[in-house]
Amino acid sequence: MDTALFHGFSLLRSSGVLTPRPTTEALVDRALERIGDEPVRVADAGTGSGAIAVVLGLLAPRTEIWASDTSAVAVEVAAANVARFGLDDRVHVVEGDLLEPIPGELDLVVANLPYLPAREAAEHPELRGEPLAALYAPGDGLGPLRRLFAQAAERLNPDGAVVYQYRGEVYEAERSELALLQSPAWREAAARS
Repeated sequence: MDTALFHGFSLLRSSGVLTPRPTTEALVDRALERIGDEPVRVADAGTGSGAIAVVLGLLAPRTEIWASDTSAVAVEVAAANVARFGLDDRVHVVEGDLLEPIPGELDLVVANLPYLPAREAAEHPELRGEPLAALYAPGDGLGPLRRLFAQAAERLNPDGAVVYQYRGEVYEAERSELALLQSPAWREAAARS
């Protein structure tokens, strides 16, 4: 393992796990704005190296964070980063799909999931060497986000929200808006962007 700088913190990274990028720092900032000083339960779905979960844990000390990933390698790296910063008591790393392995209700879900259609892989030479499963998804690429919205709609508290990254931009969706984000109209609009 080597290290990568993310939001001013030196985090462990490994081949097979997506390198945290500066564009994702804006996702962390937006999540921190939503959290404020409140004690909240946060899920970082598709945590990868655990960069988002660790920085939220460091900068929002009243949060309890659950970080999930389907990749055993990512879970290992994320757990190492959590231990590296002594956050084991508040940041829990679990292996599984999106919110499925995370217990209880949530106040906030953050995610930087794969969203690029697999057919676009040749169009992104700058991403060579990164794990394909962390970047690309079948079909229109939106399957992981759709599944996350469906799960979050059932798991978020009434005032909860999802903060997610899509094509380098950060978006927020209140729990009440999640049904709209699963509609065919959203899929068509997202596919055009």
